[in-house]
Amino acid sequence: MNHPGRPSRHCMAFGAELADGGAVRFRLWAPAHPRIELELELELELDGAGQRPDRPRRLALQPEHGGWHGLTAAAVRAGARYRFVLPDGTRVPDPASRFQPQDVHGPSEVIDPLAYHWSDAGWRGRPWHETVLYELHIGAFTAAGTFTAAIERLEYLVTLGVTAIELMPVADFPGRRDWGYDGAFPFAPDSSYGRPEDLKALIDAAHAHGLMVLLDVVYNHFGPEGNYLPLYAPQFFTERHRTPWGAAVNFDGEGSATVREFFIQNALYWLIEYHLDGLRFDAVHAIIDTSAQHLLEQLGQRLRDQPLARVVHLVLENEHNQACWLERDVDGQPTLYDGQWNDDLHHVLHVAASGESEGYYGDYHDDGTALARALAQGFAFQGQTMSYRGRARGQPSAQLPPAAFVAFIQNHDQIGNRAFGERLSCLASPEALWAVTALYLLLPQVPLLFMGEEWHSGRPFQFFCDFGAQLADSVRHGRRAEFERFAAFRDSAARARIPDPCAESSFLDSKLDWEKLAEPAHAAALRWYTELLAVRRHHIAPLLPTMRHGGDYHLLGPGAVSVQWRTTLGAVLTAAVNLRAEPTTGFTEPPGRLLWQQGLAIDHATLAAWSVRFSLRW
Repeated sequence: MNHPGRPSRHCMAFGAELADGGAVRFRLWAPAHPRIELELELELELDGAGQRPDRPRRLALQPEHGGWHGLTAAAVRAGARYRFVLPDGTRVPDPASRFQPQDVHGPSEVIDPLAYHWSDAGWRGRPWHETVLYELHIGAFTAAGTFTAAIERLEYLVTLGVTAIELMPVADFPGRRDWGYDGAFPFAPDSSYGRPEDLKALIDAAHAHGLMVLLDVVYNHFGPEGNYLPLYAPQFFTERHRTPWGAAVNFDGEGSATVREFFIQNALYWLIEYHLDGLRFDAVHAIIDTSAQHLLEQLGQRLRDQPLARVVHLVLENEHNQACWLERDVDGQPTLYDGQWNDDLHHVLHVAASGESEGYYGDYHDDGTALARALAQGFAFQGQTMSYRGRARGQPSAQLPPAAFVAFIQNHDQIGNRAFGERLSCLASPEALWAVTALYLLLPQVPLLFMGEEWHSGRPFQFFCDFGAQLADSVRHGRRAEFERFAAFRDSAARARIPDPCAESSFLDSKLDWEKLAEPAHAAALRWYTELLAVRRHHIAPLLPTMRHGGDYHLLGPGAVSVQWRTTLGAVLTAAVNLRAEPTTGFTEPPGRLLWQQGLAIDHATLAAWSVRFSLRW
């Protein structure tokens, strides 16, 4: 069992592992080559005669069964830098590198996981029903943009009412700035944020503040720069399946057993070696697997079976709306995954607040059914045809508890994938913004805030990266071409105004404006968020373990709905919602105690424009 508070190491077949007696075991899966060498950059101590030992800088790895190559090298210590050398002389980093101090093309560094001594011996995590997620990008969260700098804001997050930080991916990416979804080394925290021990210190400090830490991981593709795997392990990818990033990761063909294990070990590594409280799996709909046992099932089972001294939460992003991954057992506990980012809920609330209807937003302009389903049952599309995609989408989800869904009105995708990265506070009226915010924060789904949302930051969150020149040109042109189908960008001059994702300014402009907290309007927004989260903490969160399935809804028209959720203890939570610019009647008298009223109730049956009312009856 992994014991928090003690040094933690995850042992695996991949990469460099410190062995007893001052040696390191190196292993590489390179089935494309019969011979692999290890190149070491050693800082060797002087021997007793004052001479440096005469040792070769290159050592031959020994071929092993199944395309593996391995070697235990003596007199190698933590801090040593190394590469693998292919038969043609190409030098490549370790795909399971724990740290890349000189970025994706540089040598890997041997890391001693036991060098960091944890102080979280008493930490056991927090239950899922208490979760209030706060998504942040390490580079843009603070002026310094480091793991260490983020520690300074933990007390602020606790005061706000957050219980869990969700870090955008930190796996090593090319250059000094990136969203993180272009990572090439899944085991290595990016050096622009700090060293591995700095990330551990952030997690350790978060636990001391009572905060969970979840990490976003990407198993559906590798970034386009720094991925050397095709040179020595082409079986890592397959042309039989295609993804938005090209050839798919091979999860179901020849050699896929090793590929699957690579990612399963990566998930275990983050949970064990870094004491993380959970993982968010990016775009699992792009994990194409026709095996008898899908990777998501195998991965979920392996992680659930791992003995850990704290509760761990597993979250999906899944455009396919597959309820099967979110099922609960007879005790109401998740069998595989705790929850899924609920894009449907975002879309209905965004459409209501902003009035936008282009692209997939058009499918959420309806008679109100999409809003009602998303609020009461999680998924708006549960097998119905989605016009934008031209096919059916989703599975029935009413049988799932509300806590199986993660609710938000903003996140990195929904802001950053806009041409200018505008936040919802720049797109919606104050009344509309306040209404949808109160609704999602008190909804019995698990809420997720995006950094700066809580004080209505006006800073954009733009798409940014730092690729080499040739790839940068491709990304720059591709980014602008994405918006050609939108009316506002059909003119080339309009597209030229879209920020250059490769420019440093796009990153700097996305950094949070913490100084704005001193201004009255932003301070008031922060107080309002804090009050809402206090209501959630005291009245909504305790109900979630006893809500075993979705709610019942009564549709009053587009943007207007009443929803009731029942608990196994007999309590009934009711939301009366009017996300329209005019009053709506037909609501019933609020049953029980009024928890929150956003906007006005003209009378018990009529809500004014942009009004949300939550009440609780025992």
